[in-house]
Amino acid sequence: MSQITKDIENQLVRWYDALHSGDADKVTLLYAEDAILLSTLGQGVKLGHPQIRKYFADEFISRKPNGSTVTPYTRILGGAAVNSGIYKFELDKKDGCGREEVTARYTFVYQWAGTDWVIVEHHSSVMP
Repeated sequence: MSQITKDIENQLVRWYDALHSGDADKVTLLYAEDAILLSTLGQGVKLGHPQIRKYFADEFISRKPNGSTVTPYTRILGGAAVNSGIYKFELDKKDGCGREEVTARYTFVYQWAGTDWVIVEHHSSVMP
């Protein structure tokens, strides 16, 4: 595994850590200003930091997610990289009564932003 591949897979760990912090701003800063998010639990497309932050603050972080990767696949494409696969989350149920596990398919597209990789596209969907 190349160092760049390891760096990209570590970006997902950073994302999990940011989610676990409970700080929507910390999560949002991992995305490019004009990033696109097709979220796991929300409706519609989230465009840019304000909409991405709102989703994480209102719909996802409030459920105290604890995520882990089941199977990652990473491809490096010049100044961009794609990490896709399966991840799962343990999170609070919407009704507040206990926890549930959600398994989802994901794709993160990263772009090198001069000093770090940032998420430019993120699609996540619950496994059927």
